[in-house]
Amino acid sequence: MNKDDNRHPRERKVSTDSVLIRESWKIFQIMAEFVEGFERLACIKPSVSIFGSSRVPPGHPYYVLAERIGRILSDAGFSVVTGGGPGSMEAANKGAYAGKSPSIGLNIQLPHEQQRNAYQDIPLSFRHFFTRKVMFVKYASAYVVLPGGFGTLDELAEILTLVQTRKTRAIPILLVGSEFWQGLVEWLQARMLTESMIDAKDLALFRLVDGPEEVAQAIFDHYGPRGFEPSPEEREAMLEL
Repeated sequence: MNKDDNRHPRERKVSTDSVLIRESWKIFQIMAEFVEGFERLACIKPSVSIFGSSRVPPGHPYYVLAERIGRILSDAGFSVVTGGGPGSMEAANKGAYAGKSPSIGLNIQLPHEQQRNAYQDIPLSFRHFFTRKVMFVKYASAYVVLPGGFGTLDELAEILTLVQTRKTRAIPILLVGSEFWQGLVEWLQARMLTESMIDAKDLALFRLVDGPEEVAQAIFDHYGPRGFEPSPEEREAMLEL
């Protein structure tokens, strides 16, 4: 208890109870986000989740690259899922929107409101990052990670951890732009691997690629003739996600 808190014990209890009631009601808000996400995204398989910087403007090489990737994957039969915002997210949605398959935006409500891009067949809105993260993973047949900032690194670390710990199935994790990502890969090798923070096999969880065609080919190569549906063992693991 704060020694400077001179409130009557009953007053402190009322205040604490109010906080607990508010926190308890948050559970229903979280449940609602999961239910809506599951209901609206169950039909999008196979899908690819694409990540990248919100700060790149139209015409930037990364924007152009993301748009081409979105279009190629959409025409190849993949729903394209992004964070729904500007920059590389907008570009990937724009490419997918012009293609044959659905373009999905998992928008997040932020203190400084994220602007939803205009290229979404299925827009969803989330208050909580953790419910949104589940939706990125649950239906993804691959992760495509373009150059980006902290948010992009967060999503990359999330999927690497889930695959490493077998809390989800092994999917292609493609880092697009070898020049951008090479420094990170070298640091993983020089520090994490050398100091036994990860195993050598963990470095095989992801792959560096560059062109849009290479992205699509890497995904098809990973699955081969088996198709994109999870095996019974993989499905069971994903229930514990």
